[in-house]
Amino acid sequence: MKEFIDVSEAKTILKSLQMQGTPVFLPLEKSLGRFTSRAIFAPMDVPSFDNSGMDGYAIAWSEAGESREVVDVIQAGANPDFDLEPGKAVRIFTGAPVPKGADTVIPQEYIDRTGNEISFEPNRFSKGNNVRKKGAQCKTGEEIVAAGSKITPGTIGLLASLGIGEVEVFHSPKIALILTGDEIVDLGNPLQAGQIYNANGPALQAYLELLGISELTIYKAKDEESEVTRVIGDALANSDFLLLTGGISVGDYDFVKESLEKNEVEQLFYKIKQRPGKPLFAGKKGNKLVFALPGNPASVLSCFMQYVKPCLMEWMGNSAAWAGPYYLPIAQDYNKRTELTFFLKAKIETGKITLLSGQESFNLLPFGVADGLAEIPLALEHIQKGSLVAFYPW
Repeated sequence: MKEFIDVSEAKTILKSLQMQGTPVFLPLEKSLGRFTSRAIFAPMDVPSFDNSGMDGYAIAWSEAGESREVVDVIQAGANPDFDLEPGKAVRIFTGAPVPKGADTVIPQEYIDRTGNEISFEPNRFSKGNNVRKKGAQCKTGEEIVAAGSKITPGTIGLLASLGIGEVEVFHSPKIALILTGDEIVDLGNPLQAGQIYNANGPALQAYLELLGISELTIYKAKDEESEVTRVIGDALANSDFLLLTGGISVGDYDFVKESLEKNEVEQLFYKIKQRPGKPLFAGKKGNKLVFALPGNPASVLSCFMQYVKPCLMEWMGNSAAWAGPYYLPIAQDYNKRTELTFFLKAKIETGKITLLSGQESFNLLPFGVADGLAEIPLALEHIQKGSLVAFYPW
């Protein structure tokens, strides 16, 4: 059980879990955005036959002379069953099979043709030009997609070209989100005195959709310990990841931590030396992960990006889930006194990190224009303009 740890230790604990979802087979057209659970190997040579890379004329390069007699025409999709005779040529089109005996294609724009006779300048070409050889892209049994690769439109095109109509990917996780706080009001309803609109729910739902996760169930829990305990139990039973917002601090109406214990959630850590989002809880129950996030929306989004997002990505099989940030020079000096790691809303401008005003945990205004978060390490009190700073894009 860890309490009040630093950022690097919290991430080390989460990385060590190495939790992944169950592999499932999906039709190729439904696999976009998923991650492969195993490597994919070519079931055939591509191209599966020697073919022309140009519209032109196929010849045997070893035959002497600058002219040839055209004896046939081969279109894409044809199946020529003859050997090209010496001194002959065939009219051929892009993608069409190159007949036996031919090894070079001369593009049509370099050909002079009179009747069935063609001529060209040999010194402009060499043997093998414009012929795509069998297996030039990949050969049977070669790895074409690595395990943990994201399936993109390009991946789908590649697999389709090989006749692969089904792929094994990691299943998208089921997410349960519990919103705590009697003061929270859904959009579309008028606010009463002391109430605030639900920003965390829509923000987290949007972030999950950005990650390709659509299986989300949202619960609400009144600020009563028995109710929070009951809702956590229901949500755990129907999810792979449980996220909670609010109620994880030490106020009189903060019942989340005790309710998680009653539901036998094992604590991994609680409270991190960071700003915003110090009162962050991470735990697990069996193969389910639980994150109790603070209530302030800025803290919620910062904690989600740093800890929840990579765990979700790893669960879905992303081999780069815990890839580090990239570094850019900071556009201004920055000072801090508190011995905490700061995650600051920032924007990239002319290749530099510009820290935005309004860094308070309640303030969402900078999120409207921020490109991501800049990290100011715990041990540093001063960052000089131009120094390299870690940046995490959305």
